[in-house]
Amino acid sequence: RVIPYNPYRTLFPPILFPLGRSDNVNLVHTSPDYAIFHARMNIPLIVTFHNYVLDRFMRDYSSALQNVHYQTDLKAFTKLVMGKADIITSVSHFTANLVKRELKITKNIRVIYNGIDHNLFTPKKQKSDNKIKALFCGNLTKRKGAMWIMPIVDKLDGNIMINYTAGLQTTDNLIHHPRLHCLGSVPYEKMPSVYQDMDILLFPTVREGFGLAAAEAMSCGLPVVATDCSSLPELIDNGKGGFLCPLGDVDAFAEKINFLAENPVLRREMGEYNRAKVEKMFTLDRMVREYQQLFEEVLSK
Repeated sequence: RVIPYNPYRTLFPPILFPLGRSDNVNLVHTSPDYAIFHARMNIPLIVTFHNYVLDRFMRDYSSALQNVHYQTDLKAFTKLVMGKADIITSVSHFTANLVKRELKITKNIRVIYNGIDHNLFTPKKQKSDNKIKALFCGNLTKRKGAMWIMPIVDKLDGNIMINYTAGLQTTDNLIHHPRLHCLGSVPYEKMPSVYQDMDILLFPTVREGFGLAAAEAMSCGLPVVATDCSSLPELIDNGKGGFLCPLGDVDAFAEKINFLAENPVLRREMGEYNRAKVEKMFTLDRMVREYQQLFEEVLSK
């Protein structure tokens, strides 16, 4: 079973110790941040890295308080649990290699890609209007590349609109622009219809452990214009499922979006390619099956 806890508990991590202690469990599976407080004597521990932001590169894209937290207690907790974890997994090869290098891990890190419910995130119906809608999906933060939205939209052709979500925020805090539209904070169950109403995913992110928004858009048959960084080349095949642009290269992002806007056949072909890739590599069923196999391997020892 899944044991949730209020994130405010992490302000004093030792109070995480009692969680689920009364349960008779055979295995513990958790993320690395506070895994040391979930570990139990003589019970196998599996730790999964969904992302890694404790390295020097990410300091420029984190707040001062985040950096203090990352470089002190969180890094210490993460390093401490590496010696106790029986199995370490990651959601991408990029994250696995980064973790091994940064934390000097010698043991193997098993990669299990995240999975998308491809029966829920399905391709859209054909649109009848000529307006092109690009979607920015994520929190309006430096890590997601939100600071490049305005410069990009200024370079787009007049028939292209950028729709953007506010992520966990509830207000529109981008400067007003006639070709920018805030969708607000969209509940997860509404996201398939959002993707299906779009033509292109704009993903100028700085780092992704996996890239769920990209995979969801791909499952809905959208081409993706994303940053050529972190795990994204593992999802997006450049020139086949979309385009990968240099980090922060506003001109490159705008050029590729304009190009796709002018080529409906290419958008459809790239969308079909992405849908097929999701069905082959990134389904929820495949992810569940691989974790189940891992659990059974660990418990059989």
